Amino acid sequence: MFDHIGLRVQDLARSVRFYEALLAPLGVVVCMSDDTYAGLGQPGEPKLWLHAVSADAALAPRGVHVAFAAANRAAVKGFYEAGLRAGAKDNGEPGVRADYSPDYYAAFLIDPDGNNVEAVCYAPEA
Repeated sequence: MFDHIGLRVQDLARSVRFYEALLAPLGVVVCMSDDTYAGLGQPGEPKLWLHAVSADAALAPRGVHVAFAAANRAAVKGFYEAGLRAGAKDNGEPGVRADYSPDYYAAFLIDPDGNNVEAVCYAPEA
């Protein structure tokens, strides 16, 4: 059901330390990071993304990011179209996100509460 989840955090270093300790018994490690984010998961497979936000609540982005796993590109398109019909706001039309990976095909929507929801598949175009 879920492909990955993104959380916004006030103190990235503190959150990385917390989640490293919390998830170590599950074999989770920091797979990649910089000054603004960290990706944790099984080695080489980040699934929990921590994103640093401003300490000023007025500047901090609202909501969380949840990516749902889609079986194929048609399902991603269906997710996007159904979301728009249900009242979501566009946050990225269906398409390849080559900066993520060559076959990362996704669509993004903002739900009624401000959460960034995504459908993603990794299958090349058929």
